[in-house]
Amino acid sequence: MSPSRHVDVARLWRRHMEMAAIGALSRGGVNRPALSPLDADARRRLVGWGRALGLEPFQDTMGNLFLRRAGDEPGAAPVMTGSHLDTQPTGGKFDGTYGVLAGLEALEAMNEAGRRTRRPIVLVAWTNEEGARFQPGCAGSAAFAGHAPMDRLLAAVDRAGVSVDTALADVLASQPDLPVLPPGFPVHAYVEAHIEQGPRLENEGRTVGVVTGIQGARWFAVEVGGVEAHAGTTPMAVRRDALWGAVNMVRALRELMHDPTDVVRFNVGRFEVGPGSPNTVPGRVFFTIDFRHPDAATLVRLGDAVAAVCRREAEACGVTVAVTETSNTPPVDFDAGVVSRIAAAADRLGLPRLDMPSGAGHDARHLAALCPTGMIFVPCEKGISHNEAENATPDHLAAGTKVLADVLADLADG
Repeated sequence: MSPSRHVDVARLWRRHMEMAAIGALSRGGVNRPALSPLDADARRRLVGWGRALGLEPFQDTMGNLFLRRAGDEPGAAPVMTGSHLDTQPTGGKFDGTYGVLAGLEALEAMNEAGRRTRRPIVLVAWTNEEGARFQPGCAGSAAFAGHAPMDRLLAAVDRAGVSVDTALADVLASQPDLPVLPPGFPVHAYVEAHIEQGPRLENEGRTVGVVTGIQGARWFAVEVGGVEAHAGTTPMAVRRDALWGAVNMVRALRELMHDPTDVVRFNVGRFEVGPGSPNTVPGRVFFTIDFRHPDAATLVRLGDAVAAVCRREAEACGVTVAVTETSNTPPVDFDAGVVSRIAAAADRLGLPRLDMPSGAGHDARHLAALCPTGMIFVPCEKGISHNEAENATPDHLAAGTKVLADVLADLADG
């Protein structure tokens, strides 16, 4: 019998609400920082649920938490699923947590269906996906994939000066009976379920997003230098106003990024003006750029034009500018075989689907370099995420979990 038939809507929802109580906020959201005592509580809750299903828990030295369901061939590379339990400071109940609990429900559905698999299946809760307390984000999956040096990840500190190394030691010590292994082991395939964090599925009346890949991103830091002067006495014509220069740069960059198809994503999320006095002409501005696109050539073409546009506007305003690229992450295409399995499972279950790229980054980005990888999206209300108002319906969560359960069972027999 197909394991999807045993996915329990009420059980899945109940676990979400129990997990959301760990770090609950007054307006319905969740604040569960990575490697905090609350994160440790959530991990213990997950381990308890997993042990009740006969899953074998273990951790690695980056704090990634694994629960293993045995297969008929214990030495075969496992199929893996999961996401993360850490949240944004004012996050929602479903970002990340859904992928972990969907994986747990899928494994329980397999147990109830009496479905054995040739390969083991491993559920994972990755460490520090959000990057809210410690930077960079997706640290656990990056360490697992060997994409970032452990010493650099462990040395990162939060605003209070606490290092990842110190916080991680406390979390690992909170479950001293769990084996701790080095990061990384062979994986046959990886499938991650997640809320969409955008409005497309809801707007188009689709229940399942078949994720084809993750769009690329280029981040920049821009520093604009002018000359501080008295706002009441300095003629406008001779001012070297860093703020006006920065404003013109942002306006010109917005024109550069204009896209009638609305595929380009462009954001200036941080804007600092100095010295910050009402009657002083600004002499310094710092701002950031987050630019994303699913096409590698477009990412190169528009990203490479950012510095030139800023220099042109700086010259026109008589100010200086320095543009530094702080991050360059190319697009990722998911494995065609896994993508087709997800689409086929949705079709068999009669669930309206949409093939789509992911606009946000996920741990699946790092796993895609190790093994065939795919993602399953479900709608979230009004596309709202990283917000206490984040919401999803029990039926949508269960629908994505049904697809996940069937795909995992299929892959684990391959």
